[in-house]
Amino acid sequence: MDELKLAGANSCPLTPLGFLERAATVYGDCKSIIYNSITYNWSETHRRCLQLASSIQSLGIRKGDVVSVFAPNIPAMYELQFAVPMSGAVLNNINTRLDSRTISLLFRHCQSKLIFVDCQSSSLILKSISLFPSNSLRPILVLIEDDSAEIESPIPTHDFISTYEDLVKKGDPYFNWVRPITDFDPIVLNYTSGTTSSPKGVVHSHRGIFLMTVDSLIDWAVPKQPIYLWTLPMFHANGWCYPWGIAALGGVNICLRKFDAASIFDSINLHNVTHMCGAPVVLNMLSNGKPLRKPIHILTAGAPPPSAVLFRTEALGFVVSHGYGLTETAGLVVSCAWKAKWNRLPAEDRARMKARQGVGTLLSTAVDVVDPLTGKSVKRDGLTLGEVVIRGGSVMLGYFRDPIGTSKCMKDGWFYTGDVAVMEEDGYLSIKDRSKDVIISGGENISSVEVESVLYTIPAVNEAAVVARPDEFWGETPCAFVSLKEGMMMTEKEVVEYCRERMARFMVPKTVVFKEELPKTSTGKIQKFVLRDEARALSLGPRKKSNM
Repeated sequence: MDELKLAGANSCPLTPLGFLERAATVYGDCKSIIYNSITYNWSETHRRCLQLASSIQSLGIRKGDVVSVFAPNIPAMYELQFAVPMSGAVLNNINTRLDSRTISLLFRHCQSKLIFVDCQSSSLILKSISLFPSNSLRPILVLIEDDSAEIESPIPTHDFISTYEDLVKKGDPYFNWVRPITDFDPIVLNYTSGTTSSPKGVVHSHRGIFLMTVDSLIDWAVPKQPIYLWTLPMFHANGWCYPWGIAALGGVNICLRKFDAASIFDSINLHNVTHMCGAPVVLNMLSNGKPLRKPIHILTAGAPPPSAVLFRTEALGFVVSHGYGLTETAGLVVSCAWKAKWNRLPAEDRARMKARQGVGTLLSTAVDVVDPLTGKSVKRDGLTLGEVVIRGGSVMLGYFRDPIGTSKCMKDGWFYTGDVAVMEEDGYLSIKDRSKDVIISGGENISSVEVESVLYTIPAVNEAAVVARPDEFWGETPCAFVSLKEGMMMTEKEVVEYCRERMARFMVPKTVVFKEELPKTSTGKIQKFVLRDEARALSLGPRKKSNM
């Protein structure tokens, strides 16, 4: 068989963009997007994306250039998941919850050439651009208008080269979209959190996103033409690849600019929603609602969900699936694959089993928990801690402009996640802690070091340490332990207000504990494990609901 070889017919690059073309052929007259009074079918969505991709090219954007998007889950945000890479550019979705300083940092780090800006965020983006050094090139700005958005002040439209809809109208509906030359051409650049001075820009290939999309649909057993409610931000790892996945199945995308429990239940009843995703905070949001008229499948990840929240959510009729993944894996590469025999367990035991992260999905080559020093698998005893490592086609190409960071986590043929877990006797893994003191609040990653760096800028602060405090609603919230300089005074409210002016709202400590001195090791390092115990103890007592 030595004479057999790769040829054009069997080695064309994989890409999820072709799913849109197929959807237009198979499901052309079926609804694709619903948003307030706006409705599109798949033929229209396909045409609009081609026109938009054509117009993006006409602005001088070339293959490999980075195009950023700053928008909530509206139709434009969905279309841009296709249109930007169809133009040959690399798609970069920015977290809409970040502050102007961080956004400016990310724009400069990824060297964005073009930014699509939602009208509600125009002042924030213009402020972030104003923070660029005077010798930096300014990106082109395009304004996404929306009649349903509440605008506090007039938008300075002269700062934008065009509106979104004008670009769509001017584009070529027969545009020959730019296909990848190889499987490993980059398609997206996603930032892990955007909360540190050294942002980690995760680069994924067309092949990796294609594999992750197909894997996600198989693992969750999503049927053809689902009705999908967008409660998961598309800026979170491209919505775990479901923008492309819903196109592959010809489903309906129910878009929401913002949501709360009431709007979610209204959308469920109005559109007969069948599927939705979200962090455990979304489950908690829904768990106090009324029983459903029919079951709805909901996939949760981003933080280990409390078993009590799972129990309450499923009692309403939601069918909860639980998985684990990272920005670096493009989506969920571990899922709590359900066994029929577990259905016979009491409800609380079922919830406890479902709270585990699980086993590798079908297209994950391997997932393990290893001793980070030796690289050897830990015992399957549910007790021995180790680091989660992953192999598979959806693992990132690497961190953008960060070869050192890439080499630290990609070694010996594995991606080292930095998450600490145990392997149960049955081969299912359970996350127990997180290295590097990352706090996950409502699905958002928060660097404790970044929060501490702001606290240390307070003149009255002598020492500061930030750890995770368990929270029934958010999963975790930042808890700051602070010692003050001699003779100085501050209140918890003053610390919180100071932080709110200097960081994204979800990063702000929700609890501030003042101590005469922070606990330290013999070498002078702050003992965060002691502080974590104190933070957990605080959560055992009565407390008011957090506001983020």
